[in-house]
Amino acid sequence: MKTAELATESPSLPPLVALPPEPPPAVQVIASNGQEHIKQPHVSVGQFYADHGEALGCKLVGPEVGFDRRIGEPTINRPGLALSGFYEYFAHRRIQVIGSAELTYLKSLPPARMAERFQELCARKVPCIVFSRQAAIPKALLEIAESMGVAVFRTPLVTMKFINAATIALEVDFSPTKIEHGSMVDILGIGVLIRGESGIGKSECVLGLIERGYSLVADDVTRICAFEHRELVGTAPPVTRYHMEVRGLGLINVASIFGIGSIRLEKRLDLVVTLKDWHDTEEIDRVGLEREVYQILNIQVPHVTIPVAPGRDIARLIEVAALDQKLKSLGCNCPQEFNQRLIELMHRKHHRL
Repeated sequence: MKTAELATESPSLPPLVALPPEPPPAVQVIASNGQEHIKQPHVSVGQFYADHGEALGCKLVGPEVGFDRRIGEPTINRPGLALSGFYEYFAHRRIQVIGSAELTYLKSLPPARMAERFQELCARKVPCIVFSRQAAIPKALLEIAESMGVAVFRTPLVTMKFINAATIALEVDFSPTKIEHGSMVDILGIGVLIRGESGIGKSECVLGLIERGYSLVADDVTRICAFEHRELVGTAPPVTRYHMEVRGLGLINVASIFGIGSIRLEKRLDLVVTLKDWHDTEEIDRVGLEREVYQILNIQVPHVTIPVAPGRDIARLIEVAALDQKLKSLGCNCPQEFNQRLIELMHRKHHRL
């Protein structure tokens, strides 16, 4: 890196030739050591119905059977070809949705053939069957599904709208998760995870940020979810949600004290801040050209380390770090711009010699 001292070197130096392009700054990757949250690779029909049935408008038709069946894939299947008898490639691990086209085809068949085709579908051990558009389901089909232990639901949604909404819900259910020991806050749209050893002052920093008008996402324990394997979303465990533990004060309800605007249910993770004791901190880049990233669930997030010492306003430093990250996300990188101006100044000074 070119430093300010180079700009004041002796004029007896030979003229500068064109410098090669600056190499990209090295990126230091810091791996997360958070505890993996053990999660089943499948979601049961009963769990899906309890979590998303109301939002999707699903109503159980018939008895409660097949709720222990597992949904094997986070997407939906329309069994049009299967109902016609083609099972060479059939996604039997997915929720099956029967829309107007499939139901019209079934009703066009003779009653015996319709029952046979529907029975073949249920025999493939599908998780469950959903009829869209609030369709009138023939009684014979309901009897077949009940006898074979397949749950049948009905929704007023149009088929494609149900497929889109259910797929998003399943993507969340199937997303890998990780528990990180740290507090998370929302600072002007930037989700910041604050890490550090026990007693370093994480909760006090979060309180200071909440007093400045920012929002708490999670305190001390943050649940991180890799949504669609492209972005990380943090939230608090249901038991500790909206609460903080402050040494000397005990548990406090943040929403009751600071108002409803001081909390958020979830937030995308944009920055990780690690608090370290000043004496334990190694040499830190004073300019900021060396970039650090924190890796969680194979997704890299920008990372900064802030030394903690008596008299330092850590909450203010975290606020500035979040605002700086917001500028960088908009394409404004102060260290790189400063470095480029310094190199241009060196060129102009040596060309005048």
